[in-house]
Amino acid sequence: MCTLTTEQLHTAVFGPDAVARCHVAEVDGEVVGCAVWFLNFSTWRGVPGVYLEDLFVRPAHRGSGLGRALLAALAAVCAERGYARLEWQVLDWNEPSIGFYRALGAVPQDEWTTFRLDGDALATFAKSGATDASRRDPSTRPSTPR
Repeated sequence: MCTLTTEQLHTAVFGPDAVARCHVAEVDGEVVGCAVWFLNFSTWRGVPGVYLEDLFVRPAHRGSGLGRALLAALAAVCAERGYARLEWQVLDWNEPSIGFYRALGAVPQDEWTTFRLDGDALATFAKSGATDASRRDPSTRPSTPR
């Protein structure tokens, strides 16, 4: 269930410490689609990439080219800035979207499995502290990013 509020989205995209970016698609002055994205980093390539968090086009406007245009705009961001890749996830059962992405030339990364910690599991793990090895050897403790 989505719990995102308008205020949270506004802060994430426009706040002083914005963590996301957004492209929108408009028809007659009305926003009918969006691509919410952020930068990631490739340790293999040594340069950033774009991670597309959400691509949405209102059902009445699907098939009109707006989704393709949003993705093309993100691809242009990558090309202009020298970013290594544009990537996203799609649910396995979403065959129409999978077909759409394949038609664009996107390739599934079937060798990767997504893992996630959230909710109680995230809180519990966060409280668990350092591993036994880092307790014995302070040099193995992770540093806090600056």
